[in-house]
Amino acid sequence: MNHFNAARARVFPQHGLSLGLMTPVAAHGLADVAEAQRIARLADDLGFAALWTRDVPLMVPQEPDAITSALDDPFLWLALLAGATTRIAVGTAAVVLPLRQPLHVAKSALSLDRISGGRFVLGLGSGDRPEEFAAFGEDLEGRAATFRERWALLRAALSPDEAERARLRDATGGFDVLPAAQARIPMLVVGTARQSLQWIAREAEGWATYHREEAAQEGRIGLWQQAQGAAEAKPFVQSMLLDLQADPQAPAEALPLGLKVGRDGLRAYLQRVHAQGVAHVLFNLVDSGRTVDEVLGEIATHILPVVAARDP
Repeated sequence: MNHFNAARARVFPQHGLSLGLMTPVAAHGLADVAEAQRIARLADDLGFAALWTRDVPLMVPQEPDAITSALDDPFLWLALLAGATTRIAVGTAAVVLPLRQPLHVAKSALSLDRISGGRFVLGLGSGDRPEEFAAFGEDLEGRAATFRERWALLRAALSPDEAERARLRDATGGFDVLPAAQARIPMLVVGTARQSLQWIAREAEGWATYHREEAAQEGRIGLWQQAQGAAEAKPFVQSMLLDLQADPQAPAEALPLGLKVGRDGLRAYLQRVHAQGVAHVLFNLVDSGRTVDEVLGEIATHILPVVAARDP
């Protein structure tokens, strides 16, 4: 059964490139709730496809500048954003599955999809911070196998198909976490989760990875397409750090995992990567002194209408 929720078509349209935002947008420390809701409504009104957030279980300082991430629980955070919006999808990029009990993840995912009206996309990763694995009593070196095992149970718990749900019933003694969903929640692998591309192509609805230099990314897209063989193509998603310059013609400069660029260069870049096979780009906006409203408005006015154009 491959009937998906409403988020699937919005984030991965049949034609054109969709754009999303990592949230909280350009926040320092814990985000202001009212401002986050306002930005979510603005992104929804402007035509962005999705709002994403990360799962950061512990505030572990990140090298090289010892920045400590402070993010709210991803499911509660996305429920907040979903409640402030009406059309835009909400997604995790990504839940650290080896650090979470899969039945708890299933309960949260099904609840969020229901209260958002089918606007949820579930991205899952394997995690990589030794401190978190130690704190949660999980095996860092065994996380690849843990990811596969928990994915299978989670997949069964989320499935609308009774035959697929047999694995859930075997694990729970015949009990559900919630009534069967009416449609599938798209499940993405974010990063490789230490799995082969063949496994990801078989098990997931899509693959999300980070920004690379264009030739290198084109190679990754080619490997992804090759892993799928003759099956129906599945989406390739790319995250991207973005410092959008006020000068529309500012040339592109490489940033770690992204670009510093004017809108003309960004538009051309997005058209190129879409032609290579990218279905969705999620921006992680840099706080460069410009207001979020200004940056989002510029993207919506000068870039979205071009890259989201559909074939007749």
